[in-house]
Amino acid sequence: MLKSADAIYGIPDLSTEFLGEVVRENRRLRWVQAMAAGAAAQVRGAGFEAPDVAHVAFTTSAGVHAKPLAEFAAFGVLAGAKQLPTLLANQRERSWSPRRILGQLAEQRVLVVGLGSIGAETARILTAFGMTVVGANRTEREVPGIDRTFGLDDLVRAADGCSALVVALPGHPSTDRLVDRQVLDALNPSATVVNVGRGTVIDEPALVDAAKSGQVGFVTLDVTAVEPLPPESPLWDMPNVLLSPHTAALSTLEDERIARLVADNAGRLLDGKPLRNLIPLDQITNA
Repeated sequence: MLKSADAIYGIPDLSTEFLGEVVRENRRLRWVQAMAAGAAAQVRGAGFEAPDVAHVAFTTSAGVHAKPLAEFAAFGVLAGAKQLPTLLANQRERSWSPRRILGQLAEQRVLVVGLGSIGAETARILTAFGMTVVGANRTEREVPGIDRTFGLDDLVRAADGCSALVVALPGHPSTDRLVDRQVLDALNPSATVVNVGRGTVIDEPALVDAAKSGQVGFVTLDVTAVEPLPPESPLWDMPNVLLSPHTAALSTLEDERIARLVADNAGRLLDGKPLRNLIPLDQITNA
């Protein structure tokens, strides 16, 4: 049935190999709607050349997960500013510690890397807390609340003076380890790092070193470079690291929101209108 369909919702069996087989053999296929927001990497894994997919439009569920992921990002930034690990440790030890000054978001500057729907919603929330928000993106984009936008090739300069960094970028060969040791060192000491994009965007060994040295004071990760996170990863045992098993996007309304997006795109396909969340050809092919 897949090899005779005009449209497919979801990646067949979540298998890039099977997806490649279906697309190459089904020349009547016009559209594949992926469930994931960052599905470009999964589609690219099928090893397509441009002629293989000239007849197919690939779309993602970008935007559906923006609000829950932006909330999780804001939670991570707040937890870092309010020194959550110290508060929890004191509570476990039944220690009424001396008064200490906690960070105030309204006095801090945050860098949001990736200004798609998730990054834009994160910027909106953090701006509401009074933070100064700067952004970094692959292309020029006007986002309300962003004080200044940098290119992805200028992250070191963008990170300068920032007390928090939020990664909301999808995975792509061009973004692998984009947030490296130099970027982390450019942040203010004891900065907070949050990743709700893809784990491969951050140089994980560099992040571990920065968290051990205190250059990064708190880390919140919904994604890691390898998933599931291997048992031997030092991230598991670090007191200033908070891990979520790639579940921060889940909500009771997720299925309904995706279904509405699919229905809207199906109507657009039938009416010959541009599809929402179309993946550019250069992001899913080898040429």
